Amino acid sequence: MSSIKALESTISRLGHQVGPGEKVMFDQLEIAIGYYNRSPEALIQILHRAQELFGYLRPDVVDFVAQTLTLPVSQVYGVISFYSFFSTIPRGKYTIMACMGTACYVRGAEPVVQAFEKELGIQRGQTTTDGLFSLKCVRCLGACGMAPVVMIGEDVHSKLKPAGVKKIVRQYT
Repeated sequence: MSSIKALESTISRLGHQVGPGEKVMFDQLEIAIGYYNRSPEALIQILHRAQELFGYLRPDVVDFVAQTLTLPVSQVYGVISFYSFFSTIPRGKYTIMACMGTACYVRGAEPVVQAFEKELGIQRGQTTTDGLFSLKCVRCLGACGMAPVVMIGEDVHSKLKPAGVKKIVRQYT
């Protein structure tokens, strides 16, 4: 079955229409899949591209990738659930990754995370209602000498104190 037929099948099975903007994203995803010669061995790279395009890995996108690569959907979800980079829920424009590794934790990461939760009105793993921020705790960011650390996009914020959280959030609003 061609990828377009797979897309049409996925869309009709999931019961929603694809608008013009979404068709462009599916077309771009199909180009990425073609770049990797429709190889199941390129699943991780293809999922990265899908997440870049759609913001997260929604069920219709996962089905499209699985059908196009002729992989079981369960295998694709197995990869998605194994790697923490992938998300099956919408993420905010800015993902705040708070390091909870040993060095950060003993230097006060927990109160810093609690300050972000309070400031943003969300818990770990959630996204603000305006879609601006997501808060995620990670094992280690590799910046132990600057602990505690959070990353927002490519920006590293180090030696944090709870009192500095409001100022950091304001930089992104």
